[in-house]
Amino acid sequence: MVWQPPSPRVQDLIRQCAQIVLNPRPEWLDEYDGAVLAANPTIAADPELAAAIVRSNHANLFFWGTANLRDPGAPVPPNTGPEPLSIARELVRRGITEFPVDAYRVGEGVAWRRLMEIAFELTSDPAELHEMLDVCSKSISAFVDATLAGIAAQIDLERDDLTRGTHAERRETVALLLGGAPIPRQRAEVRLGHALTGTHTAAVIWSEDSAGDLSGLDRAAEAFGQDCGDQRPLSVLASTATRWVWAAGGADVQHGFQALIRAAGDLPSVRIAIGPAADGLDGFRRSHFDAITTQQMMARLHSTHQIAQFADVELVALTTADPDRAAEFVNRNLGGLETADRELQETVRVFVIEQCNASRAAARLYLHRNTLLRRLARADELLPRPLSENSVAVAVALDVLRWRGKATG
Repeated sequence: MVWQPPSPRVQDLIRQCAQIVLNPRPEWLDEYDGAVLAANPTIAADPELAAAIVRSNHANLFFWGTANLRDPGAPVPPNTGPEPLSIARELVRRGITEFPVDAYRVGEGVAWRRLMEIAFELTSDPAELHEMLDVCSKSISAFVDATLAGIAAQIDLERDDLTRGTHAERRETVALLLGGAPIPRQRAEVRLGHALTGTHTAAVIWSEDSAGDLSGLDRAAEAFGQDCGDQRPLSVLASTATRWVWAAGGADVQHGFQALIRAAGDLPSVRIAIGPAADGLDGFRRSHFDAITTQQMMARLHSTHQIAQFADVELVALTTADPDRAAEFVNRNLGGLETADRELQETVRVFVIEQCNASRAAARLYLHRNTLLRRLARADELLPRPLSENSVAVAVALDVLRWRGKATG
C-alpha cells in the first residue's frame, strides 16, 4: 500500500485522537473487553486465555495510539510484543489449531466505533472527517491484519517447539484418553507414568498472574497429591500458567484438602478447581471434566475463592451457565436481600441448609436462637416472598452470591 501523508490539519486531529485512545475511560475498556470475550465463549470460559486476550487487545490499542501520537497517519507496524505473541503460545498448548480471529475482529469493530465518536467530537468539518476517517480506517485494518499474521507465524513456531519432548507425549496421551480414543490402557500408563486403574481425583490448577513465578503451581500440585495420598500425582502442562493434575485416591472426608489449603495460603494468585473422586478410566475423564466445569464457573463468576470443589458448586455451575438468566434468578428470588450484608445472607443460607431448624442453625453459626430469629425476620422483610414459601430458590440464589465476585455485580 502506497502511503499518502494526510494533510497537516488531519495529522493534528489524528494526534488528538491518539491522545484520547491512550487515556481511555474505564467504561470504554469494559465495553471493549466484554464485546471481545462475548464473541468467543470458549475463550471467555478459560480464565487464563481470557486474561491473555484482554491484555493483548489493550496492548494493541496502546501500540496503535502511541504510533499515531508519534507520527499521525503513518503506517503502523505489526505489534510483535510479548502480549499478542503469548496468545500463540496459549492456543497451541491447549491444542487449539484455529486462531480465534473473531476476538480480534470484534475488538477492531468496537475500537473503530469509538474512534468515529472521537472524530465527530474533534471536528464537524465534512472534508476533515472524510479524510481523517479514511486514513484511520486503512491504518487500523492494516495494523490488525499485520498483527494477526505475526501471531499466525508464531503459532507455527510454537507448534513445532511443542511437538518435541516428553511433555508433548503426555499432553497427546491425555488428549486421547479424554477424547475416548481406543488407546490401550497399558500403553497409556507407560507414556504417562500413572496408573489408570483405581480411584482418581482431578484438579485444574492455574495462576491469575501468568507473568509471575509459576513454581507455585507445582507446589500446589504436590500438596493436592499429598491430600489424596499420592506422592507423585500426574501433572500435565495444559498452558503456560495452567496444570491439569490427577492424583490416585481421594482426600480424606474428615480432613479434606488441608495441605492444599495451607499451600494456597502462600500462593495468592493460584486458583484450584477440584473434581470428585471417581474410579477407573471413566473416572479419570469424569473427574477432570467436572474440575473444568468448576474452573469455568469460577471464571464466569469472577470468584474470589482460591479453592472450589465440584461437589460444592455443581448446582451453582448449572444455575449460572447463562449469566444473564442467573442474575435475573438471583434478583427475582432475593429482592432486597441481594444487597444486604453478608452476615444476614449467610444466616439465611445456613438456616435453609439446616432444614429450617432454628436451633441447629443457631448452634452452627454460634448465635443465640433469638438473634437468629430476629435476623430471619429482617430477611423476610427484604425478600419478595416469605422464606417459608421459597426456601430452596432463596438458598440457591444465596449460594450463587457466595461464589460470585464483585466484578459480576
